[in-house]
Amino acid sequence: MKKRTLGRSGIEIAPLVFGGNVFGWTVDQARSFELLDRFVERGFNAIDTADMYASWAPGLSGGESETVIGQWLARSGRRDEIVLMTKIGLLEQHKGLSAANIEVAVENSLKRLGTDHIDVLFAHIDDAQVPLEETLSAFNRLVKAGKVRTLGASNYSAERFQLALDVSREQGLARYEVMQPRYNLHDRQDFESGLAALAQESEIGVVSFFALASGFLTGKYRSIDDIQGNARADFLASYFTERGERVLQELLSVADELSARPAQVALAWLLTRPALTAPIASATSLTQLDELLDAVTLPLPEPLLARLNEASRGSV
Repeated sequence: MKKRTLGRSGIEIAPLVFGGNVFGWTVDQARSFELLDRFVERGFNAIDTADMYASWAPGLSGGESETVIGQWLARSGRRDEIVLMTKIGLLEQHKGLSAANIEVAVENSLKRLGTDHIDVLFAHIDDAQVPLEETLSAFNRLVKAGKVRTLGASNYSAERFQLALDVSREQGLARYEVMQPRYNLHDRQDFESGLAALAQESEIGVVSFFALASGFLTGKYRSIDDIQGNARADFLASYFTERGERVLQELLSVADELSARPAQVALAWLLTRPALTAPIASATSLTQLDELLDAVTLPLPEPLLARLNEASRGSV
């Protein structure tokens, strides 16, 4: 499988990243191990998580995903094969990107993950209350200490990401080599209006989250009635607009013509985007995981690609 390089970091990843938000939440340890084994056996190597996963769930406080991944790494002995990505800054106990928070949060993540280094450490969200110089200097110390190989930023605007690059350059600090934006066939405007050009011009790697729009692009929900009772019903309802239903219908049509799953087509579309390195996607069963991984080799002919692009034009 041809791997893709993350920015100027020299780190190479397969073109699909496993989203670890499900570990320790909707997937128990045993199933998590099965999924991670299959993921690596099929030639994939990048896993994304965060210290706050899955603090939103009743009875959980964060760190569950990192703990499960750490247990799997210890059992499998495959640490050297894995590009391990985690994010800090949103866990309530160490919220924000002050130097003090960063230092403690990273030490806690390393302990849970059972490793002496993180391959890609992300600022989970921008923190305008802390000077970029403080945040980037703290990250730079971690890189120099060998605890982090490269840096990234999630949920940053193009303007703030560019400012961070400027500060790093001016002060001789390690820069953000990777961005993690929300980007999928439906949610295109924010990324394509500024971040995409910045990524290409500055050679920044891009791993996108919400690749399947929280399930909207899987085709599981064909109408707003189908989401009733779903834990994410309020969020999913925002997709059932005139444009959203147009995108969904075209996606279903293309999937039918290709004899593929809608989720596979949605991921294959992302893999055609010139600025994107790899999307992040989660699975809770081996069947579901295999289907997602097969998207990497799904051909998307130009006429079908053009139809998807036409259907998803605009932001409303």
